[in-house]
Amino acid sequence: MTGDELYYIKDAVSRGKISGNGYYTQKCHNFFKEDIGFRNCLLTSSCTDALEMAAILVDIKPGDEVIMPSYTFVSTANAFALRGAKIIFADSYSDDPNIDAGLLEGLISSKTKAIVVVHYAGVSCDMDAVMQIANTYNLFVIEDAAQAIDSYYKDKPLGTIGHLAAFSFHETKNIISGEGGMLVVNDERFDQRAEIIWEKGTNRSAFFRGEVDKYSWVDVGSSFLPSDVTAAFLFAQLENLKKIQSRRTTLWETYYKGLKGLEIRGLLTLPKVPTYATCNGHLFYVVCKDIEERGQLISYLKDNGVYAVFHYVSLHKSPFYETENDSVMLENCEMFSERLLRLPLYYELHMEDQNKIIKLVTDFFDKK
Repeated sequence: MTGDELYYIKDAVSRGKISGNGYYTQKCHNFFKEDIGFRNCLLTSSCTDALEMAAILVDIKPGDEVIMPSYTFVSTANAFALRGAKIIFADSYSDDPNIDAGLLEGLISSKTKAIVVVHYAGVSCDMDAVMQIANTYNLFVIEDAAQAIDSYYKDKPLGTIGHLAAFSFHETKNIISGEGGMLVVNDERFDQRAEIIWEKGTNRSAFFRGEVDKYSWVDVGSSFLPSDVTAAFLFAQLENLKKIQSRRTTLWETYYKGLKGLEIRGLLTLPKVPTYATCNGHLFYVVCKDIEERGQLISYLKDNGVYAVFHYVSLHKSPFYETENDSVMLENCEMFSERLLRLPLYYELHMEDQNKIIKLVTDFFDKK
């Protein structure tokens, strides 16, 4: 909570319109356009919704193939599987959970329609390489930027590079509204249809702007708009974006400096931030030597009052995917699934508590 969330929610209610696309929705849209530089954007009820809108916009049909990383949350794949796509999973780098751009060209077939990149931990994928391949083969690129608010590739904000992008404002993210997300539209070809899909397949927004004399069902769509109460909460967060980000990046850097000695000694691996990327302090992780060591570290921290979590279970190893597809081996992805562990990182984390966590991790490896 940054301070003004409840005030803005009360104000939204007093305005008499708390359904979607109200006063605070427009304030959020304007913030993203003016302060971050997004060309066009639409708030959604979740990042999952934004990804589903992207799948509709690029016209995914049964039999189309969509390339994406296996090391991601299920929504990345589900949005395209719902449209009938065959998901083609790519491996991560050996030192970075992000999709290995060098593998993409070898996965492209005549059925490939799109590439979905995931900026894991808010750290950018190699977008020049991705876009060059996409342009060569006439493919769409969708950025799953769920974790990547206020993070950059070179000098470009993440979410402004692909044809479309999806953000999350779930309560686990840097900027939150409980549940919430956003679709960013970077290709003007999608502007009009995106708004129609957003409004349940109708031209309702055009009607309220006086562009048509009645609104009708003109395309597929769904109820992707969040309540203006949700947008009011989000706007209070956006007003404090710089303060939130400053705190989170300080926490990230404190972990990195505090645990660097263990990496130098070869006891664990810390996150890598490529020279072309920035870090937005979304999460901090360590990579253990194997799944057994990770389990021991989780138990040791839990016994001392610290809750650390791991993710993701590789999607290519999920029961749903394996029943529909042949066995796939993605060595690096499976390594991160078994060995990566997230340490607590959130705005209200006190420095003394963070120092305790660093000491516990250090003590664990010293005792081994």
